[in-house]
Amino acid sequence: MTGHVLVLGGARSGKTAFAEQLAIRSGKKPAYLATAEALDAEMRDRVATHKAGRGDRFTTIEEPLALSDALMAAAKKHDVILVDCLTLWITNLLVANEDVAKAVSELGATLVQLKTARVILVSNEVGLGIVPDNAMARTFRDLAGSAHQRLAEICEEVHFIVAGLPMTLKGATGRSAGRIHEA
Repeated sequence: MTGHVLVLGGARSGKTAFAEQLAIRSGKKPAYLATAEALDAEMRDRVATHKAGRGDRFTTIEEPLALSDALMAAAKKHDVILVDCLTLWITNLLVANEDVAKAVSELGATLVQLKTARVILVSNEVGLGIVPDNAMARTFRDLAGSAHQRLAEICEEVHFIVAGLPMTLKGATGRSAGRIHEA
């Protein structure tokens, strides 16, 4: 199964747990492509906790910027690749003064081209709240929203997770509806 998937939700909504369950059911050799950079003690603790929670179920690959290249390389060894998360990746690109729209277009082209592995993209839905009060936050929100729209067009499935409950926006769930239990 190589139909790509986009999983959206708010912070602590259960989106990563849903994506992990989907990845484990989707392939025999799943990879976890993490975009986070552990730049302080709190983030290092979060990363360590997440890695420990995954155990040996996934091969972990860390890549904060070159997502398309990392996906192509990972697809040579893995049949499913979970990317967590796109909003951190977009943040990393902004901080590095990279062209986010160009990187998203490149990611979209990579997904269309990639037929040997299923890619499950996790991202925070940030457009449901109030309009941010500063230009950088508004730019981030707009870029994330545009990225989500572009990737939702490409992906075979799109799921929105709220309070641990998955809602399928596009495609078939391949699972029964119900609460997602995080480890």
